[in-house]
Amino acid sequence: MKNIDIFKGKRIHLCPVVKDDAPHLARWTLDGAYLRHYDTAFAMPRSAAYFEKLIEEDESAQDTTLFAIRTLDDDKLIGTISLHTIEWNNKTCILSIGIGEADYRNGGYGTEALRLILAFAFFELNMHRVGLEVISYNYMAKRAYEKVGFKVEGTIRECVDRDGEKYDKILMGVLRDELLL
Repeated sequence: MKNIDIFKGKRIHLCPVVKDDAPHLARWTLDGAYLRHYDTAFAMPRSAAYFEKLIEEDESAQDTTLFAIRTLDDDKLIGTISLHTIEWNNKTCILSIGIGEADYRNGGYGTEALRLILAFAFFELNMHRVGLEVISYNYMAKRAYEKVGFKVEGTIRECVDRDGEKYDKILMGVLRDELLL
C-alpha cells in the first residue's frame, strides 16, 4: 500500500473544523451570494456562537464527517466540505461543499477538495455512492462535480425560488468505479 497523505492535495489540505473557525464561518453567512449558491435554504446571517455549537455537535455525530478546507502555504481557512447522511449499511452518503472565501472561488480549490473527500469516502470509509444536490444556476459547481466523475441522476423541477424566478435542483451522484482522480 502506498504511504500517502489522504488529506493533503497540491494547494490545500482537509483538517478538522475547530471552534476558532466559528468567526470565519459566521462572516461567510454575511455573503448572500455565497449562501445562495451553497444551499436552497433562505440566506440567514449566523453568529459565531451558532457555529461553535454546530462544531461541537458534529464531533460526536456518527453519520457526518466535517472538514475545513485550508491552504497549504498559509493554513488559511477557505471553505468547508462534508459527507453527511451517511448510511453505513448501504455505503452511501451526501456531499456538501462551500468555498466561503470569495477570492478562492472558481480557482480549482473546490475541485481539489472534492478529489480529496471522494478518495476519503471511497477508500477510507468504503462508500459505494456519494450524492449531492446543486441548484441549476450554479454552473461552476456543476462543472467541478462533473470533473471528478459526478453524473446527473435527476431533476427536481422549479423547486428553488430566488428573486421571483424558479430554478431546478439537480441531483448528481458518483459511484466508486466512476471516480476521476
